[in-house]
Amino acid sequence: MILALSVVGLALAALFAGMVAANLHALRPPRPAGAGPLPPVSILIPARDESGGIDAAIDGALAQTGVGVEVVVLDDGSTDGTGAIVAHRAVSDPRLRLIDGAPLPKGWIGKTHACMQLGRAAAHPVLLFVDADVRLAPDAAARLVTRMEHQRLDLLSGFPRQITLTLAEQIAIPQIFTTLLGYLPIPLSRKRPDASLAAGCGQLLAVRRAAYDLAGGHAAFATRMHDGLNLPRNVRAAGGRTDLTDATPLAACRMYDTPAAIWEGFVKNATEGMATLRALPVWTALLFGGHLLPIITLVAALVAGSATAATLSALAVLLVYGARAAMARRLDQSWLSVLLHPVGVSVLLAIQWTALVRARRGVQASWRGRQYDPG
Repeated sequence: MILALSVVGLALAALFAGMVAANLHALRPPRPAGAGPLPPVSILIPARDESGGIDAAIDGALAQTGVGVEVVVLDDGSTDGTGAIVAHRAVSDPRLRLIDGAPLPKGWIGKTHACMQLGRAAAHPVLLFVDADVRLAPDAAARLVTRMEHQRLDLLSGFPRQITLTLAEQIAIPQIFTTLLGYLPIPLSRKRPDASLAAGCGQLLAVRRAAYDLAGGHAAFATRMHDGLNLPRNVRAAGGRTDLTDATPLAACRMYDTPAAIWEGFVKNATEGMATLRALPVWTALLFGGHLLPIITLVAALVAGSATAATLSALAVLLVYGARAAMARRLDQSWLSVLLHPVGVSVLLAIQWTALVRARRGVQASWRGRQYDPG
């Protein structure tokens, strides 16, 4: 029994390690922009109660080089003076505009509604949606648009470098990349136009105005939270071309700063991804079987004195840790996150199952003072 489980664990670990290797090879940052002209960019920032960080977000957006930009910030019902900060800065820089967000219609998701309004207000042919907690490098917009121009892409997205200062962040946040780089076949997604293979990150997402409008914009998924999945899929479904890039050198983001925020932040999005009755059992088999089972069988084999099972399990553990180390090096992740990878996978599964149980019970998700229907 231990030997059979060791074989299963090794096979699943090898699948993960092989996929990570292929995806890291395929996922490269955009090259620096050349000397040619680029279409101007509207940098669009939805903001709700972001007074502590909105200045830094605006600083990064206005510091863009190599491409013309406007920066549009939507104040989505803030109660902490976010809008006043933006309005004060807009007086001295005509490239910056403030929009007061309209009341949230029934059934809409807050961020989706904010981005819809931003998209309609944008003046330039390329829209760059950026979360308020993202800090852009000066050449970020130019490099994204250069890649889009050279490869004739309609949408390009990537995950910024994730800033993780606390232990909880270092355990949980890197699991985003465990699932993305470990199980999404990026080389295949570039060869096939299937909408199901499209992916993106709502923190940093560039899209051509024409493709955005053709896909219905954010209004096409008004009740959905996961813009990083829905917009790329809709653009592909409308005939557009999308891709992922390594945005580590382009931007940085600190998603959540407390364990409670991490938990609730991931739970609110889970039912649009892994946490469904059909998908979660498969994800549990892949993650538990490939990342946790080899450790269990290694200990069991050592106790039972099964040299073959112990060897296979040890190889599986090495494959997983080798892949995680490669990810950490490329994505500038904490080495502590690599050491605690099994804990991170366990937390990820706990979050997903919690989200599924809540959805089945009809428990509403809560974020930024708003309640959302589950599932």
